[in-house]
Amino acid sequence: MTVLDTAPRTAAQPAGPSLPDGTALELYRAMVTGRAFDRQATAFTRQGRLAVYPSSRGQEACQTASVLALRATDWLFPTYRESVALLTRGIDATEVLTLFRGDRHCGYDPRAHRTAPQCTPLATQCLHAAGLADAARMRGHDTVALAYIGDGATSEGDFHEAVNYAAVRRAPVVFFIQNNQYAISVPLAKQTAARTLADKAAGYGTAGVRVDGNDAAAVHAAVAEAAHRARTGGGPTLVEALTYRIEAHTNADDDTRYRPADEVAAWARKDPVARLERRLLADGVLDEQAVAETARAAEELTARLRRTFDTPPRRDPAEMFQHVYHQPPHHLKAQAALLAAETAAAGQDI
Repeated sequence: MTVLDTAPRTAAQPAGPSLPDGTALELYRAMVTGRAFDRQATAFTRQGRLAVYPSSRGQEACQTASVLALRATDWLFPTYRESVALLTRGIDATEVLTLFRGDRHCGYDPRAHRTAPQCTPLATQCLHAAGLADAARMRGHDTVALAYIGDGATSEGDFHEAVNYAAVRRAPVVFFIQNNQYAISVPLAKQTAARTLADKAAGYGTAGVRVDGNDAAAVHAAVAEAAHRARTGGGPTLVEALTYRIEAHTNADDDTRYRPADEVAAWARKDPVARLERRLLADGVLDEQAVAETARAAEELTARLRRTFDTPPRRDPAEMFQHVYHQPPHHLKAQAALLAAETAAAGQDI
């Protein structure tokens, strides 16, 4: 499924299917904001202000369009790379980076945003999504869960168990695979012999869709259709979005060791932000003034983020004992008491 053109379209060429103007503009603003946020987060890692950061550059269409295709009452189950999706969901930019700052495991309230904590272990969030969705189904709710997953994580047992369970139970889940071609340094061809990842859906007896992940409108349409199918009793859908990770896996990775520069350059020319901007300009939905205003708004967000990062967070170390056990075991109670005594003796103002 492809909606946007990969090359400029002349006035004589017919347009492909399109989104309502309001949705298209919302997508564009979210993608531009996400790109600016990602650029700033990458800069933070170079300044030593983030412990690590997995860039989303090149995957903005996947992350923004998938979020905007859902309802606010639906649930997201993100991996560590879904920072732009979280931002699009309305989560504060500083809270999105809490995990990578080494401050807390999750900087936002999952219940308030209906967004699970960012998941670092591969594919475990798929099981959580399937369980929540099935519970919602049994309670008669129309909630849909969307689980983000990378291409490499489709090799994990948790992925198989989650999709199989969801298919058997007809759980309302969208398994959204961002096939960005590499599982760190391992190319897709060394992960699976399947023709496509979407083809795997047939083995589970569920729907499978492959979409151009650099085409925001196509991603939005695919996820909206999958969510409608799930919401109306049609069961889960496996959506494979074909995209590319422009930056390294994280700032700790040297991607020049495993992929050629011309491959990266070729995908950079398929930039999803530029594609949507070009289409909206051609259709008269967007003009140069709106482009400039969107860029300014994105820069204002990153400026606020920089100001926030000027003040390092201060946490009470006693928090590490909270929200772990309903009834803490005796050894944790003893450790908490010891910490409290040592802190008091040292006269620390924490």
